[in-house]
Formats: sequence, structure tokens, C-alpha cells
Amino acid sequence: MSTFIQSIGRRGLTCVMGAVMLAALAMPTTAAPKKATKAKAPAPAAKAAKAEQPAGQPLQIELSQQMSPQQAKALQELVERFNAQETASKVTLVEGNWQAAKPPHMMILGRADEEAFLQGKPRYKPLFALMKEAGIALQTVKLPAMVTRKPVNANGQLLALPVGLNTPVFYYNRAAFKRAGLNTDTPPVTTWSELQTTLGKLGTACPITIAEPGRVLIENVSAWDNVPIITGKQPAFNGLFHVKYVSLMASWKRANLLRLFKDRAEADGRFAKGECATLIGPSDSWASFRQQSGLDVGVTRLPYLEDAPGAPQNTLASSSASLWIAAGNKAAENKAIAKFVSFWLQPENQIAWQRDTGYLPLNKAGIFASESALLGDSLENIRVAIGQLTNKPVTPYSSVQPMIERESSRRIIDEELAEVWANNKSAKAALDSAIARISTGK
Repeated sequence: MSTFIQSIGRRGLTCVMGAVMLAALAMPTTAAPKKATKAKAPAPAAKAAKAEQPAGQPLQIELSQQMSPQQAKALQELVERFNAQETASKVTLVEGNWQAAKPPHMMILGRADEEAFLQGKPRYKPLFALMKEAGIALQTVKLPAMVTRKPVNANGQLLALPVGLNTPVFYYNRAAFKRAGLNTDTPPVTTWSELQTTLGKLGTACPITIAEPGRVLIENVSAWDNVPIITGKQPAFNGLFHVKYVSLMASWKRANLLRLFKDRAEADGRFAKGECATLIGPSDSWASFRQQSGLDVGVTRLPYLEDAPGAPQNTLASSSASLWIAAGNKAAENKAIAKFVSFWLQPENQIAWQRDTGYLPLNKAGIFASESALLGDSLENIRVAIGQLTNKPVTPYSSVQPMIERESSRRIIDEELAEVWANNKSAKAALDSAIARISTGK
């Protein structure tokens, strides 16, 4: 049994308790205390500045964010629900920068900014310490070994709230599969060889695309097939397995089975428009795909290599957005922040966050929700993602490797893979170069 399953309870417990919990929890995601306010685009409020609060007025807490429009809209709705039931403090979305002399009280940072934010002297108040000082329980599951290590200290305590957790999954256009006479309920994409046959039947100019190729093809394929990418403290993804696999992807590209685009946004967009029949990409893309008019999208597990011993194993979860608390806030401000974090983790808000953003749950209530038939298929991506993450007990090979998870390492891997896709380098030469660059920091 995996560490993750142990931390949330057995599936049997889910079946017994989930129905009872979710009968009360399954509600529209726009549900708010008493009066619901119409969702608005995140307000570009005044530049962040921690001014003194007038006596008798609610304490103003500033929150800046780096999220997609749809996920920012879900955040706006969450803030409005909090403000509707809280009188002592109000959260305001601002355009503040973590590099400012007076940064916002709270900041949701993307992966690249987070990496820069964590360099140098600490600029944040550890989340676990803030909640403890406020006397408010932090109701999250302990992040297991297959989940990002970035917002966690050596003792397993949360430094920030990883509100944007996701793992790569396989999306497919049901209409394209129907036209090709393929099963849409159990799509023939279980293994890479089966997927290759399926792609050849789709008859489109873009049978498959991959968002974030390095993260998928090196980090997650390795974990899913239980193959090491680190030996000791050195990168080690240039052996026979990885060379063979990357060479296979290169042959797909030459045969026009695989198309690759400049970034995740373009890959997602091509799939959403129906130009690409299948996509391997982050599990949170599900929320935006569900909003696309006329797009009947299915989601299932990643393929695995049938000759890899023990495959499939488990995939890895990383966070595209984490909530950090600025250092230097006043005690009253930190107490208000702790209330907001606690509100975010309430069952109905966790369910709304999963449904509206596609991100993975952070506590038991959210995990129970993903298993419930009461919520229909709106959380199907969560079910698939959790199924991948907990497929088997984590091994040293299928754990997150911080050296490879760094944005600088992912950039290097993507740059070297691009040389393979352009027929400028062999798979072996590109992987050798990636390892050398990561090892030397260049």
C-alpha cells in the first residue's frame, strides 16, 4: 500500500464514509454563504502596499497570483465566498510583485518565479509555523514521495500551500475516436505500442501532441516504468531505456504521428480546437477542456512500456502554483491569513477548487469527493490522476527527484529534446548533453 493511500485511508473507507460525507458536500461550485456574488475577472486592484488600516475597518489582506484566466476566476470566486462570511478581514486581489519593497501579504507563484523567490535569504513565513501560531489546524494530507518537494522542509512540514498540484494524463477526443471506429470507453492506448497502432488509425494531421515534453518523457515516463533517472547524486537518464524511448518519439515525429508545439498553452489550444486528436498533458487542463464548446474529451492513464519490469508504477505530481506567505506581516495579518487558508481547505471549497481548476485535492474531503458518483464525471481527471499516483507503492526510482524537478533542469531537457525533434542530434547525444549541462549548471 502506498504512502499516499496510508495517509488518506483505504478505498474501502472511502466507499463507506464517502457517500455520507458527500451527500452534504456535493453542491454547486458557486455556492456561497447566504448571498452568492457573480463571478468577476480577478480585479486589477491598486498596486500592493501594506498601508495602515483605519480603525473600525476590516483588515485588508493582499493576495497576488500567477494563474491562467480560468483558474484566476476560480480564485476570485473563492475570495468572494471568504469575504462574504468574514467581517474582521477581507482578502483583495492585487498586482503586487514578490520583489517589491513591500510585497503582498500572500503570493501565488508559478514554478519559474517560485524558484527565483526561494533563492537567497528567506522571503516567506513558513505556512506550518503561521498556522500553529494562529492556533488553527492545517487540514492537509502529508505530501508523499511522489509529490513535489518544493514547498516542504526536511521534516515534511509545509512551507507553502501547493494549490496547483497536477500530474500528466492522457486526453483523447472522443469524436475523433468514434470516426476512426475506436472504443471511446476503454480507449486502446494502454501501452506505447498499442498507442502507436491507434494513432495510425486516427487519420488526422496531428494524431498526438505532448505538453511539457521533458516533464512527461523523462520525469514521469521514468517513474511510471520504474526506471531511475538519478544514480547517487548524478543525473542518469542516458541509458538504453531512455535512448530507446526518445528515439521512438523521434520516429513518431518523422512519421507525422507526433506534433510538438512551442509551449503547453499552444499544445492545449490545438487539442481544444480539435486539431490534435490526443494529448499528453497536465491533469488540470481538464477544467478548461470541459469549458470548450463542442469538445467531447475523455481522460485516461498514461501508456507504459510493456517490457519495463513492474510497469506501470506511479507518476509524479508537481505544483504549477503555490501559495506563499510574505515575511514581515503583522501578527493580526497572519491570523487573518490563517483563517483564509483554513477556509480554502474546507470540504466544499476543496471540491469547488478541484472542479473549477482541475488541480489535485489537498485533504481527505477532496480525495473522497473524487471517488463519488454524486459528482458525476466532473472530477474524472482527479480520479485518473490519483489512480496513477497511487497505482503501486512508491520506490526510490519512482520518487520525485529535486535535481530534475528544478525549472532550470526541465528547460535544459526540453532544449536538448528539441534538437532531437529537429533531427540535429541523436537521442543519445542529446541526453548526454542534457546530463552534462544539468551536472554543471549550464
